[in-house]
Amino acid sequence: MGLPEPLATGLNRLARAAGLVAGATVLTLAAALQPPGHGAAFAQALTQERVVPATQAQITLSFAPIVKTVAPAVVNVYASRMVQQPVSPFFDDPFFRRFFGDQIPGANRPRQRMESSLGSGVIISADGVIITNHHVIKDADEVRVALSDRREFDADIILKDERTDLAVLRIREGDGDFPNVEFADSDSLAVGDIVLAIGNPFGVGQTVTQGIVSALARTRVGITDYQFFIQTDAAINPGNSGGALVDMQGRLVGINTAIFSRGGGSNGIGFAIPANMVRFVANSAITAGKIQRPWLGATVQVVSAEIAESLGLDRPRGVLVTRVFAGSPAARAGLKVGDLITAVDGAEVLDPDSFGYRFATKTLGGTSTFTLQRGGRDTTADVALVAAPETTPRDARVIRTYSPFEGATVMNLSPAVAEEIGLEVLEEGVVITEVAEGSPAAQVGLQIGDIVVSVNEERVETTAGLERAARRQPRLWRLEIKRGGEISRIVLRG
Repeated sequence: MGLPEPLATGLNRLARAAGLVAGATVLTLAAALQPPGHGAAFAQALTQERVVPATQAQITLSFAPIVKTVAPAVVNVYASRMVQQPVSPFFDDPFFRRFFGDQIPGANRPRQRMESSLGSGVIISADGVIITNHHVIKDADEVRVALSDRREFDADIILKDERTDLAVLRIREGDGDFPNVEFADSDSLAVGDIVLAIGNPFGVGQTVTQGIVSALARTRVGITDYQFFIQTDAAINPGNSGGALVDMQGRLVGINTAIFSRGGGSNGIGFAIPANMVRFVANSAITAGKIQRPWLGATVQVVSAEIAESLGLDRPRGVLVTRVFAGSPAARAGLKVGDLITAVDGAEVLDPDSFGYRFATKTLGGTSTFTLQRGGRDTTADVALVAAPETTPRDARVIRTYSPFEGATVMNLSPAVAEEIGLEVLEEGVVITEVAEGSPAAQVGLQIGDIVVSVNEERVETTAGLERAARRQPRLWRLEIKRGGEISRIVLRG
């Protein structure tokens, strides 16, 4: 009797990854793991197969060949921006200026200082396209990348997507023959697979750490809108963000993006965005210059243990359709409220996060096949992969007049606008899409995704109507704001 099949397969994979043959190193490990009671027969088999190691590769377990292939494509990303420092209030104080006037240099000019951030990135094409994290280059005025061979280049930002925490850069100059890595199918990963993390932790320089895939489809991490992460125990530290997580074939399986830590260092719990999501964002940036996600036009909810029992399921799985919008792809495909979606194109769906990931990474065009349970019977539905339509012109406006909305950017709601800002609901009205930092709107507590229902008892239906309402100067502002499906009523002094 030999080793259990999964263990034997794992040993063979490890041997091939390290360049080993079935010689002394692997055989000795196999002998140590052989169950008691099979010693004589197993020892005889080992004696027949033992050979003296003939090369350094046969006695050295090393990931160096993988690192040598991948490391040149992992870059350091330096992002910088100029920020305004507030001028001391003393410079504008009449009493202070009475004595010192304008004699202090720079007293009337706001001061500037340079802020910089450091992260990692991965070159994914020979012409210098780079993937990194959105939070690495957020608000950057200039981005510069440094390769492992010490060459440095300026880079342009092609696309930033806060919802996935990914950004796409392109090297501005160069020979067009940059080292790059190929994508793996991250859905083929299994818990226990060996992976390497490559990046620039703490700015000390390129570093490689090794670990295994600890878990797949991790949710509730709170990093992006699409909660579906690869968890690994490979050491990931600040500065690793945007770096590569690669498999034993040197293929990109994920982009390192976050750690779970109480002290700021690695505790063996790191998270990476799956390569299939990364590939989708990169392709969108290269082909369209923007993210174009498919629109379903339906809402779903998690299946609890109670719901599973009522549906006759042996365990909670899938997602339950709770609303279908008229004229949407879901409606045209025949989806109904109460349908249980259990798979998307054959990939199992466990909860709303995994469903969102499976559907959002589909390329526009063609259809996606949903596996459903309806009334206790299995069926399928082919959903068209189309972008959300802009049924109402968005008419974006920045409110600049003194009011609770000053500093907010607002748009007319449509499926396209709702999709862009991550709203699951679809209704008419005006939605806040941006809030300037430190503005009156921010101080009031307005947030992206808030729907303005009414101002001073007058219903708001368009951005033009909200702008008119903001110009008035009432003694009291009475606002109705819808957030997360609930309406809040706010009263403020004028």
